[in-house]
Formats: sequence, C-alpha cells, structure tokens
Amino acid sequence: MNIIELISQPWPWYVSGIMIAFIMFLLLFEGKNFGMSSNLRTMCSIGGAGKFAEFFNFDWKSQRWNLIVVAGAIIGGFIASNFLTPNQTVDLNSETIKALNNMGFSDPGQHFVPSEIFGIENLFSLKGLSILAIGGFLIGFGARYAGGCTSGHAISGLSNLQMPSLIAVIGFFIGGLIMTHFLLPIIF
Repeated sequence: MNIIELISQPWPWYVSGIMIAFIMFLLLFEGKNFGMSSNLRTMCSIGGAGKFAEFFNFDWKSQRWNLIVVAGAIIGGFIASNFLTPNQTVDLNSETIKALNNMGFSDPGQHFVPSEIFGIENLFSLKGLSILAIGGFLIGFGARYAGGCTSGHAISGLSNLQMPSLIAVIGFFIGGLIMTHFLLPIIF
C-alpha cells in the first residue's frame, strides 16, 4: 500500500481525536479559543465594518492565527477532496437511502452533497435561493446568539468544561434532529 492509498482511507477516531486534543492543548496553553464563526467578524473588521458597527471595531490583528486555521481548512479540504478521495460515494444505511428517495433525492450516497440542494442549477432557483438565505440567516443568528459556532462550542468550549457550550451543543443536536426529521421532509 503506497502513501496516497494509506492517507486516503478514513482515519480512525482515536487518531483524529488525539490530533484534535493536541491542538486544543496548544490553544489552551496559548490562551486562545478555537471557533470558525469568529473569523467572519475578523474578515468584516478587515474590510472596514468597524466604521459602521461597534461589534466589528476591535483589534483584528490579534486573530490572524485563526485566519490561518480557515486557510488551512480550505486548502486541506481541497487537497482531501481532489487528491485523497478515491471515490465520492458515501456508505449510507439502506433505510436512509429509502427515506431520501421518498423525499425526491435521486442518487443518495453517490456524492457527499446532494445535487438537488447544492447543484449549480438549484442555486439560482427561488427554492434554492430561499434555502440559502433563510439557512444562512438562521446559522448566522444562531452562532451570534449562542456566542459561537458548533466547532467553537463543541471543540473549544467543551474542552474548557464550559456549561454554556454544553447547553449550546445540546441545542445544536436538537436543532439538527428537528431539521432532519420534521423540516427537511416538508421542504422536499
């Protein structure tokens, strides 16, 4: 087995978990908190939004390290999806495939994201634009209201044993279950 075949296999949880724990240890040691949604605030501040809203008026240079995390996530995702993924199929449970077919998804499991939602032709439809706008607003509002995003609360907040992060993560899971079992069938 060559190195590409080896690293293109899914990594076991205990390898990934140890790597995440090591990064969290380094962040805690440096007195930093991890979270992806805070980068939007940083990018808006770089763009001059601090002139219009006090929320964006802060020293964004102190958050440069977090922008590097975003760049790494983008570059790593590109490398993984284009060079390390042997195929784009997802091994789904047969009941999940049947439920998705009943909702109108034509090829569940054949791609990481369904073309019925993320296909370029759907982006410019009324339904597609509505889903993106409403979903984007709810995610943005929820991350701001909860004081952070799923990665910030679930990785950084829980590792710091913060009770608000535990409550937020429970809320994220409840919201995901409601979306999956009640709202998604209505939308599709």
